[in-house]
Amino acid sequence: MRRISSRWTVFAKRAFPIVWFGFLALFFVISLAGMGSYRKPPIPFLLIPLAMAAFGYFLMRNLIFDLVDEVWDVGTELVVKNKGQQVRLPLIEISNVSYTVVTSPQRVTLTLRHPTVLGKEITFAPPAVWVPFSKHSIVESLIERIDAARRL
Repeated sequence: MRRISSRWTVFAKRAFPIVWFGFLALFFVISLAGMGSYRKPPIPFLLIPLAMAAFGYFLMRNLIFDLVDEVWDVGTELVVKNKGQQVRLPLIEISNVSYTVVTSPQRVTLTLRHPTVLGKEITFAPPAVWVPFSKHSIVESLIERIDAARRL
C-alpha cells in the first residue's frame, strides 16, 4: 500500500480552522473589551474579523472541508478513508480524474461510475510538489493506470 494523499490533510481540515477562527475570535473579543474606554466603537476592528471569518469559511468550505482524510493505492484499487468510513474503489469504477494545480492545496477529484457512501465524487490533496504548476507524477501515474484498467 502506498499513500497518495497528503499527510497534511487532517491538519488542514481540523486544526487549521480552529487556529484561524480562534485567532479571529480572540481579536474580536479584545476589540470589544477596548470599546469600554471609547464612546464610539472602533468599527473597523469589529468588522474586519467578521469579514475575515466569512471569507475564511467560504474558502475552507470550497477548498478544504470536502477533502477525504486518506487515499491509499493498493495496485488495482484505491482505499479511501474519511471520518471513520473506508471504501475500496477498483480503478475500473473511476470514470474521470481531474486535477487542479493552481489551488492550495492542490486537489484531485475522482468521479465514480456509481455512488459510494462517500458520494459520487471523491476529492483529495496529493502530496505537495516543489515545482509549482507542474504535472504531479502520482496523478499522472494514476490516470495511466485507470486508462489501462478500462482497456482490459
